[in-house]
Amino acid sequence: MIAATWPRDDRARARLLLMDRRSGALEDRVASELPRLVESGDLLVVNDAATLPASLMGTANGTPIELRLLDASDGLWRAVAFGAGSWRTPTERRPSPPQLARGAQLSFGGLCATVEAVLSTSSRLLSVRFAQTAEVFWSELYRIGKPVQYSYLSGELRLWHVQNSYAARPWAAEAPSAGFVLSARVLAELRQHGVRVAALTHAAGLSSSGDEALDAALPLAERYEIPASTVAAIAAARANGGRIIAVGTSVVRALETHALERGGELRAGAGQSELRIGPGFALRVVDGLLSGIHDPAASHYALLQAFASREHLDAAHAAAERWGYLEHEFGDVCLLL
Repeated sequence: MIAATWPRDDRARARLLLMDRRSGALEDRVASELPRLVESGDLLVVNDAATLPASLMGTANGTPIELRLLDASDGLWRAVAFGAGSWRTPTERRPSPPQLARGAQLSFGGLCATVEAVLSTSSRLLSVRFAQTAEVFWSELYRIGKPVQYSYLSGELRLWHVQNSYAARPWAAEAPSAGFVLSARVLAELRQHGVRVAALTHAAGLSSSGDEALDAALPLAERYEIPASTVAAIAAARANGGRIIAVGTSVVRALETHALERGGELRAGAGQSELRIGPGFALRVVDGLLSGIHDPAASHYALLQAFASREHLDAAHAAAERWGYLEHEFGDVCLLL
């Protein structure tokens, strides 16, 4: 399938593959039609994590390195490291970083950090602590950091290219891109059609590290927070016969993790999702999914099999190829109902 190489000027013009899970029917639609494809009383749950300028170029003990930040806890950042090079080289062809050990010094212009732990044998996954105060760190990160991007793109992204219209807290290493098609106009039309929108925050991680063993473990544990207002909106939609439609796989992981850990009951709260969802998983909260177009080899594809059979998904993927759909974060989308 062909990769989308640049953001659309009007994201709602993306194509939308409508998948009926019961009949197996497939329809070629447009994302701007979404308000007419869902029903009054349905609830869309979005991931409002803003995308970080998570890519930092610098040196490790004098050797070139790129650090891609994942998430922070108690001042420690988990990050994936690469050797010399840039996003223009596919991640699987990027050299590994120099062998690092606890105490190694990393420098990124106005930021410097110390390796607190090496979390993978290849030195790709690290835990680091920045020396700067929080105020200085965040100011410098937004000055020198850039969004994570991959070699199929045609130019260098700016931070505004990877934000959703409803982005809030800066938690995401990569954009929760299924929501790109939800422009202000589409959101307004959804509400006019009686469809509510609620939000949670999930620290969407990296889609590729270039390390085969590490990639096999993706997605890594990711933090999330579900507010009381979203729990109430889900309960109200359920009570009125509406469906809960997740916008992106990160929303599915957050909601299903939280419900599973509480005996099937969804409550407000925060946690970390290490849940791997796949064929045969019993969904407790989510009824439908708006998602990007994923390659069958991607980890997201396994999650989709909790919503539809492999045969249905393969047929949809083949149809998307025939119809010229584009994949990856700026590509087209599918709606499973």
